[in-house]
Amino acid sequence: MSLAGLGPLLAQLQLTDSGFPSGLYTLSHGLEGYVQLGATGSADLRGLLTDLLYNSVGPGDATALVLAHRAAGAGDWDRLVEVDRRLHAIKLNREQRSASIRTGRQVLDTAVWAFASPEAARLAALVAERAAPGNHAVVVGVIHAGMGVPVAHAVAGDLYAFAAGWTAAAVRLGRTDFRRAQRILGEVRPDLARVARAALAAEDPMDLNGSVPVADTVSAAHERAAARLFIT
Repeated sequence: MSLAGLGPLLAQLQLTDSGFPSGLYTLSHGLEGYVQLGATGSADLRGLLTDLLYNSVGPGDATALVLAHRAAGAGDWDRLVEVDRRLHAIKLNREQRSASIRTGRQVLDTAVWAFASPEAARLAALVAERAAPGNHAVVVGVIHAGMGVPVAHAVAGDLYAFAAGWTAAAVRLGRTDFRRAQRILGEVRPDLARVARAALAAEDPMDLNGSVPVADTVSAAHERAAARLFIT
């Protein structure tokens, strides 16, 4: 890699770092709901994670990120709005939908100032006008495009960030320890690669989908829980 190529990589590391003020640390991505129902133990963690990757995050958020990245790169803001609205529509439960908007707008608010790209500024204007919801995956796709991060690197990095956040939530919920969490991350690397390849094959907003009825049901129960450590 040339020295010039290190710039986008370093920008990507900054955006996906746990210290970036995105609010993602407040999300368990549904795991807390499973724990509250007594429906998961340490042996179930990898299966729950891969189910979300293949049936929700991959065909939903990761695919939206890819399409948003390409739309921003091409200056096709009508397509970008279509992708954002479609992603918003397929998030069936209020808890996950609200979290996606909240973290997306929080990232965008910081990124407009920290990275100052025309793409981020344009998306911020669309969100302010309420033309686009500002889902997290769409925001990250646009910001990566503005920073010159290749789309394959962008989607792979965001998928890893999701898996890392999910396993960190498992540690905080007492479902596993730090070593086992790192082992899970190592075990799902091939899954992350397969999910990324599938997202990169998407061509149209109608390719966005998701089907996790059990996770949606658990999330619906979680938002009514008397006490919660996480927002989702």
